[in-house]
Amino acid sequence: MTGPKIAVAAVAVVVIALVALLATSDNDPDRVSASPLVGRAAPAITGTDTEGRPVDLSKYRGKWVVVNFFATWCPPCVAEHPELVQFDRVHRAVGDAAIVSVAYNEDPAVVRAFFANNGGSWPVVAEGRENFALSYGVVKLPETYLISPEGIVTHKFSAAVTAGELDAALLSAGSGRPVGSGSRSTIPTGTGS
Repeated sequence: MTGPKIAVAAVAVVVIALVALLATSDNDPDRVSASPLVGRAAPAITGTDTEGRPVDLSKYRGKWVVVNFFATWCPPCVAEHPELVQFDRVHRAVGDAAIVSVAYNEDPAVVRAFFANNGGSWPVVAEGRENFALSYGVVKLPETYLISPEGIVTHKFSAAVTAGELDAALLSAGSGRPVGSGSRSTIPTGTGS
């Protein structure tokens, strides 16, 4: 082998090793991560959803809110979606929690089609979404924030979240009681990123 061929082969080996490492690692087994927002007032989210209806996070005061940053092209986001549907179904019936999603860099029509095919009927912000990702400090998708009835961020999840993890966070943050049947995850191991 000549010099350039050896260099190309070495780079290829390193790239393959990196891809293999990333594909097989569980990127955040704890799933709950530190954030400077935890313990502080949640940044405002106002705009319109994918249906053109107004969305204002402050209108949810008095109940827990799950703010989920996602994209339809993100495999961990797609994997967590049934968990969010399950959480929403249980908590919508009880009336103690709601979900507001922010579609990252998505065409509203694509998001509407995704929800039509995969379920979920909560608002998905389509306008100004880049500013919201910046104010929440979103680094990678999916990222999910749990906000108390008083508007304070209590948890940040920096990987695909399960209904059970959200329920456990509600309990640990002082919701007072376990709610729902969201303790079982349908997310395969290793999909969180």
